[in-house]
Amino acid sequence: MESFLLQASLYLIAVVLAVPVASRLGLGSVLGYLVAGIVIGPVLGLVGSETADIQHFAEFGVVMMLFLIGLELEPRALWGMRDRLLGLGGLQILVTALVVTLGAFGLGLGWRLALTLGVILSLSSTAIVLQTLTEKNLMRTAGGRSAFSVLLMQDIAVIPILALLPLLALPGARALAQAQAAETHVALSFLQELPAWGVTLVTLGAVAGIVLAGQYLVRPVYQFVHRAHLREVNTALALMIVVTIASLMLLVGLSPALGAFLAGVVLANSEFRHELESDIAPFKGLLLGLFFITVGAGIDVDLLWQQPVTLAGLTLALMAAKGAVLYGLGRLFHLRGRDQWLFTLGLSQAGEFGFVLAAFAVKQRILPEVLAQQLLLVIALTMFLTPLAFILHDVLARYVKDEGDRAPADEIDQQEPIIIAGVGRFGQVVNRMVTMSGFSTTVLDSDLNVIQLLRKFGFKGYVGDPTRPELLRAAGIAQARVLVICLDDRAAAVRLVDYARRERPDLHIIARARDREHVYQLYKAGADDIVREYFDSSLRVARYVLENMGLSDYEAKELEKTFFKLDRAAVRDLAEVWIPGVPMENNPAYVARAKELNRELEDALITRFTQTRSESTNANKAAE
Repeated sequence: MESFLLQASLYLIAVVLAVPVASRLGLGSVLGYLVAGIVIGPVLGLVGSETADIQHFAEFGVVMMLFLIGLELEPRALWGMRDRLLGLGGLQILVTALVVTLGAFGLGLGWRLALTLGVILSLSSTAIVLQTLTEKNLMRTAGGRSAFSVLLMQDIAVIPILALLPLLALPGARALAQAQAAETHVALSFLQELPAWGVTLVTLGAVAGIVLAGQYLVRPVYQFVHRAHLREVNTALALMIVVTIASLMLLVGLSPALGAFLAGVVLANSEFRHELESDIAPFKGLLLGLFFITVGAGIDVDLLWQQPVTLAGLTLALMAAKGAVLYGLGRLFHLRGRDQWLFTLGLSQAGEFGFVLAAFAVKQRILPEVLAQQLLLVIALTMFLTPLAFILHDVLARYVKDEGDRAPADEIDQQEPIIIAGVGRFGQVVNRMVTMSGFSTTVLDSDLNVIQLLRKFGFKGYVGDPTRPELLRAAGIAQARVLVICLDDRAAAVRLVDYARRERPDLHIIARARDREHVYQLYKAGADDIVREYFDSSLRVARYVLENMGLSDYEAKELEKTFFKLDRAAVRDLAEVWIPGVPMENNPAYVARAKELNRELEDALITRFTQTRSESTNANKAAE
């Protein structure tokens, strides 16, 4: 018990110290976990042989992650991914396995060992890639969706790979491995006694059981448990679903992650989907973090010091080979710009399933121990370098033009006095009110789907990048009276304001800002009116709060108007002392001026409240 508590304390301390530092440095939480594992493992030697056992437990984080991903995907959405799932994902596995196999064969390994390494190293890290894509809000990009399709296909491919690997062992070694496995695993012994068609039926029965249980059993059980109104029982039910499915998959020799994903898809339309997500998410995050720590702690530093050049060369060669395959497939499936590099760099590592498959290959007498140790170290090193690959993508994204899903720009046949750049949720409301008030607009957006949707509802718009000077000239910026900028891309909005102000000093520019710092950037670039995204709605909520605290409609409205007027003036005042690139809290002049303006705003609101209360009292007396 004492040993367990000590080990748990070490892992938690490592997480608390390393991850926030890595996140503050912009390195991401995954790299923080890996560094923490290296520090408490090979560097300080605080953890030892128990790391491998903990890693098996921590792999449940991957299972839970796939379950949560399944909850976000309806079966219809999964069917819509079939082209990329089978085409892009299938080709990636086959081509990468072939390239790695040829490389290993060229290094002097036999075809059995070379093919084993090829199929193992063709997989990428589901845990690291999905965690990083989610943290960086890249999951909904074309590159992120393509990466997810490949990762999902790889998880599915683990099943045939597990079936293929025993066939690569020499006959004598295979028989010995099967006998040893049957002695320690009752389920495997039972399956091995079945004919091929029997194994197939058992496998299909397990999958069908998950689908039927998710459709007809989980709902009544959840309703029964929910009536107890105990949060801990709901959490226990969520964990029970995931653990039971993983156990069933292991019993029939399938991937527990795949089973959890399938169960999530089945439950995606259930009324308690969000409850399951909230119950599972904390466990998923902790177990994934623990998994990454064990990867770092499990690095064989002695072997690394003995063969640094060889292992580093193999690691870089593997990532380069996988990157080349991914780049070619990305071009084949029409990925461009940032999406192309996200897809290429994001999946260029080996994956956590490589540890599982390598251990399985050793048990099957396919891989010798020495080669397996080198393989595990190469896998760990590629995973360790993955966060750096994402940082490289972030750097490239600043300079590479995003041509992902853009269609050719439309020919603009009519120029209007009002140009609206960007017509998402924010720009649509602006456009509707302006056009319904009798004014004509020229709407520009780079998303073809948005423009087509706009036209279905009777509003005219044009496809094209609003930041392109030639498109703006075609839209009539030389004659326009007002330019409204509603772009989601912060940097693009600032560039557009800067360009428009230089071209037309007399043009009135209205820009949407994401936050206060974005306001300052737009102000410096030359925008006339700047609207913070949630500012007006926040004021309305505050006004409702005041009304429900006893203020009259008139009093609350006057306080809202006063706050709006003075806060806008304060923002312009603070923009003069704001320093680009310096966090606001690290700018003494900014902090001092902000405190002063807050005191002035508070005094003004109290004074205005006193005036409105007095006016209301006098009006009531006059009415009496």
